[in-house]
Amino acid sequence: MLAALFFGSTFVLVQDAVKDVTPMAYLLLRFGIATVALAPFAVRAARRDAIDRRLLARVGALAGVLLFVGYALQTVGLQYTSASSSAFITGLYVVFTPVVEAVVRRRLPPRGMLLGIVVATIGLYLLIGARIELGKGEALELGCAAVFAVWIVLQGAYVNRLGAIPLTGVQLAVVTVIAMPATGAAGFGTLTALALFAAAFTGIACSSVGLSLQLFAQRRLSPSQTALILLFEPVFGGLFGYFAGERLGALRLFGAAVILAGIAISELTLVARSKPAKPVTSAPH
Repeated sequence: MLAALFFGSTFVLVQDAVKDVTPMAYLLLRFGIATVALAPFAVRAARRDAIDRRLLARVGALAGVLLFVGYALQTVGLQYTSASSSAFITGLYVVFTPVVEAVVRRRLPPRGMLLGIVVATIGLYLLIGARIELGKGEALELGCAAVFAVWIVLQGAYVNRLGAIPLTGVQLAVVTVIAMPATGAAGFGTLTALALFAAAFTGIACSSVGLSLQLFAQRRLSPSQTALILLFEPVFGGLFGYFAGERLGALRLFGAAVILAGIAISELTLVARSKPAKPVTSAPH
């Protein structure tokens, strides 16, 4: 829940920050700060727990690439849509995650999850103004949600073997390295106090602390259960957007509520299926 609160707080900040610096420059600043903040703890944890460094490097690199792609899509998308819309569309990764799990495990998704996907899709249709085509911003945020779903499943498969902090640390470093040439190609923009504050806050609170909290949780929760709790990210994002003065309008607000309903239907179905069955006892004779 705390991780979801941190993640939800970023949408308005990032939207304001990318008015001054380019999206790639923002990612470079954010994840560079996050890497420096977490590196001492990640190195110490890796040495203490005798982690397989080769496996950590391979998995961390792959997860870092996914993380970069997801955040790049999200950050660029925020230039073309509202922070609230971005938060709710990004929240669709909660629906995509069980789909990815089903593909990996080669099992068909349960009917309740399929119903949740249909409901969430209807909500997305309403959120974007009841039109068939997705705008550029909405399409980018939808791509972000799909990438984050793959990222969550990947982390869930390895976090117990590699540790939350070391795995987070490698990912942050990978994103920083990828963002360097991307920033060189896209340009930097103007480094303002607001952009620097946004990068520092999101880098430390969200990337260093928030991602570590999520991975700690995934040591005890399945990817689908993790996604259920992270359902509150778009809720917090919408609240922060509201306090910042954003208003979605009645139709879009109803669409956001329908998305949340679809997410809840999908995830609650999976949680109910994951509970162990009660033992059958015979009636007293």
